[in-house]
Amino acid sequence: MESVEFRPTKEQFVYTFGGHGPAMAVKPGTLMQLWSEDAFNHTLRTTADLSSEKVDLRYVNPQTGPFYVQGAQPGDTLVLHIVELKPARDWGVSAAMPFFGGLTSTDRTATLQDALPDTTWIYHLDRAKNTVGFQARFGDFTLELPVEPMLGTVGVAPPAGEVRTSLVPERFGGNMDTPEMRSGITCYLGVNVEGALFSIGDGHYRQGEGEACGTAVEGAMDTTLIVELIKGGGPLWPRLESDDSIMVVGSSRPMEDSWRIAQLEMVRWFQELYGLHQLDAYQLLSQITKVPVANVVDSNFSVVVKVAKELLPKSPPFGGIHADLRSRVAAL
Repeated sequence: MESVEFRPTKEQFVYTFGGHGPAMAVKPGTLMQLWSEDAFNHTLRTTADLSSEKVDLRYVNPQTGPFYVQGAQPGDTLVLHIVELKPARDWGVSAAMPFFGGLTSTDRTATLQDALPDTTWIYHLDRAKNTVGFQARFGDFTLELPVEPMLGTVGVAPPAGEVRTSLVPERFGGNMDTPEMRSGITCYLGVNVEGALFSIGDGHYRQGEGEACGTAVEGAMDTTLIVELIKGGGPLWPRLESDDSIMVVGSSRPMEDSWRIAQLEMVRWFQELYGLHQLDAYQLLSQITKVPVANVVDSNFSVVVKVAKELLPKSPPFGGIHADLRSRVAAL
């Protein structure tokens, strides 16, 4: 298996999906070892660092990429299999930012309310225990939490020449902030432009579903992934597959529209997999789906519709490429 490494310099980071030429061209089947910076661009390093003083919103969620996938054309399916995610630092950071988050006024939900206090938390990583430590800022409470690495952003260039900020999740993927984007997952994205131009970033050492305050335990990440390509069949919205489940991510506002998007795309996926009538797929999914909320804080909210494979007939999605990729990883 061909392998490449890429560690961007600060000048090589991009902050949008679309609008940039490729950092590198790769062949399908390539194993990629990538480094990404934390969402705050390494500006918050101590509890004394405040987002209102240090964070420039033009330069958050720095992306590693974009990468040009040889042979990828609009309508194809880009396949990204996450082999391993490893924290690249011994600490992560989270913050309550003024007028940002799920339980405060925002620029879209405007109320007569002062901003919550600008506050930063540092989580120290214990590699031996594989934990990150929560330390209360307004008391003596401490708690060790398991490290559960994930990527907040995975996406391709949007269609029609659009350029979208790396803060937004949409059909092209982007800032979905779902804890399902972890080691062992296969992500399927519809290709919109020649070469796909995918990028990743926004590593989280752990995050609760919903990302309630707007930030996870943010940290630099070492990511190992395999990039593959399926000709044709590009999904309209991001699809995910693990050993146990298949999933669709929908992103919009209000949140029920995010759910509607993901539910409809799962109906369509069931029609493809099993030849079901639309209403039969709708009825069946009404009884078997789970709906983890990915984020309630981004410019679009993201919702995952998830189905356990154990409930389904054996009909591997996308020709069984997930199982094939898992076997390739096992052979490494």
